[in-house]
Amino acid sequence: MRKVALTAAAVAAVAALALSGCSSRTGDTTSTDGASAGFAADSTIGVALPSKTSENWVLAGGLFEDGLKEAGYTGDVQYAAASGTVADQQGQIQSMVTKGAKVIIIGAADGSQLSTQVEAAHDAGAVVIAYDRLILNTDAVDYYVAYDNFKVGELQGQALLDGMKAKKATGPYTIELFSGSSDDANSAVFFNGAMSVLQPAIDAGTVVVGSGQTDIKQTATAGWKAENAQSRMDSLITSTYSSTTLDGVLSPNDTLARAIITSVKAAGKPIPVVTGQDSEVESVKSIMAGEQYSTINKDTRALVKQAIDMVGQLQKGDKATTNDDKSYNNGSKVVPAFLLTPVIVTKDNAAEAYANDPTLEPLTK
Repeated sequence: MRKVALTAAAVAAVAALALSGCSSRTGDTTSTDGASAGFAADSTIGVALPSKTSENWVLAGGLFEDGLKEAGYTGDVQYAAASGTVADQQGQIQSMVTKGAKVIIIGAADGSQLSTQVEAAHDAGAVVIAYDRLILNTDAVDYYVAYDNFKVGELQGQALLDGMKAKKATGPYTIELFSGSSDDANSAVFFNGAMSVLQPAIDAGTVVVGSGQTDIKQTATAGWKAENAQSRMDSLITSTYSSTTLDGVLSPNDTLARAIITSVKAAGKPIPVVTGQDSEVESVKSIMAGEQYSTINKDTRALVKQAIDMVGQLQKGDKATTNDDKSYNNGSKVVPAFLLTPVIVTKDNAAEAYANDPTLEPLTK
């Protein structure tokens, strides 16, 4: 059983579960009355999303608005303010509780600071679904719906190795590591997944981190902001790559990947192999132009559809379908999850990967 290490508390909780046989959630759940009894088909469904820091969040909001309306619900879709502050999202979730939302779907601005609000939602009879980002350190999370984020990291790590080998048959290869915002629980999951692939090569000496910055605290990008990634890459080029060739960069998403490439180009350096995630339009264009090496296709349409399908099951009085009831310990409980499968995309398979995507398919022609 794979456990996802998120916090010290989560590690302790996983250990405790292991000692007790690591049983998964079964028929005797802590579901709210709303989950077991069902609710009216036109009920309010709350969706709390973080700030619009990337295309996938913007797309998700529109898809939730349209999908909930089409399904007959009263959707209440809210974004945290442009600053993405947790206080904004806390207030929005509390407002959804006050409005009587039967299900609240939360893409957390900071999953470690929402326990009070989700517990209030639970107490009011709402079902809480963590969307894309796990909410930490509370029993009041009923479900988690996301792509398999550890797998995302594994795919990124392997793509980095494959891309560098394709450009230069033998190592050693010099790389730099970037991770996401430290207030996003997924950042550590992506990074740990990638390092599970990269660490053996680092240990063997075939891959070298030029700056020596391998700790997630050193590699973090506050707020997932492009300017922070670009500034760090500028500093790394100045300090480490005046004469050394940079072969690859582990980037956790597309926004940061493009910022890293911008930095490298501004310095007049050859573009290294750079990974990404989210299939953002500009990054798909970059991949087809031979600049960014890879992205991860996590079709937001499929993820939103799955979340709305779960709402439909709950509305009928059923439990939501899950396919992983063992892996995602939030520090207080193992949260039943439905995980979708991510797909690595490079120039070689982009046409196939986006064959049914009306926005991205034309970019691969």
